[in-house]
Amino acid sequence: MEQNGPALNIICDKNLHPGATKDMGKMLGGDEEKDPDAAKKEEERQEALRQEEEERKAKYAKMEAEREVMRQGIRDKYGIKKKEEREAEAQAALEANAEGSLTRPKKAIPPGCGDEEEEEEESILDTVIKYLPGPLQDMFKK
Repeated sequence: MEQNGPALNIICDKNLHPGATKDMGKMLGGDEEKDPDAAKKEEERQEALRQEEEERKAKYAKMEAEREVMRQGIRDKYGIKKKEEREAEAQAALEANAEGSLTRPKKAIPPGCGDEEEEEEESILDTVIKYLPGPLQDMFKK
């Protein structure tokens, strides 16, 4: 039988390329050699990954602590309170107001709500009136 190609030569000529058949078998999906220390190496690799992850977390925790110290310095310098502190003070004020009351406390209207809507509507109405002819302007102004 005639051989038609270099791959067949490699497979058939074990004398020329003694390791080629073993590698070809792996490339074609054959069984790979079992490393007796594979489990130990994998365990060491996993341990190294865990240790690197812990070091990374420690590094970022340290960086965040440094940032928080810097933030607190800025807050102290300019008299700024943390969001949690402001919310706690607002909650304490609501509870203090409702202490003697038998009914539930009224919901506080957030700053900027309520009054601004009326001002916006008036300003929109004024804007529309400006573009109306003179007699219609007089009707709306009354």
